[in-house]
Amino acid sequence: MHIPGHTKTIFQQMRTLWGTASGQRNPAMKAHHLAAAASAEMPSTRQRLFVRYYVAITVDLIVLGTLSQFWDRVQISNFTTGLLAAVLLQLLLQLTLWIEHAAAAPFAAKTSTGAKLGRFFVAWFILFASKFVMLWVIGTLLGEAISFSGAAHGAVAFIATVVCMVIAEEIIFRTFGILENKKNMD
Repeated sequence: MHIPGHTKTIFQQMRTLWGTASGQRNPAMKAHHLAAAASAEMPSTRQRLFVRYYVAITVDLIVLGTLSQFWDRVQISNFTTGLLAAVLLQLLLQLTLWIEHAAAAPFAAKTSTGAKLGRFFVAWFILFASKFVMLWVIGTLLGEAISFSGAAHGAVAFIATVVCMVIAEEIIFRTFGILENKKNMD
């Protein structure tokens, strides 16, 4: 396989790293390190976005599964429903943030107290109201396979779930940022 802009194929790079090009195996290079060494180039923006959303959906799935197992207010019938809910919630969260940023744009250049309060109120309203829209979408698309119960017809449990998901994602991405910025930690 040849990657444009590279003079060696991935397999040639792996053979060089592993020592098979010279007939001897590099004892420091284990077989499972080859893929990481061969792909140690900077990822593209699309690759970074893929990893970001893959991690976010995985974190959301873990939160949904954990809450379903240990909290009777969140019930998910099976793994596939949890996965679909995690993907759907991630899409809805990103859509909500896009709408919130677009609605806040008119307030960006203004510095008055009224403008700051207006931006805060608009952001709060969109972020809060969106949870009810998300709950409706989840209920409509996934039906009885997933349910949130308790106060306000399950809205409180749903909001608590979304808050847990956002906090868990933030912990993961901040940890990733800390690891990225720590030089010579190896």
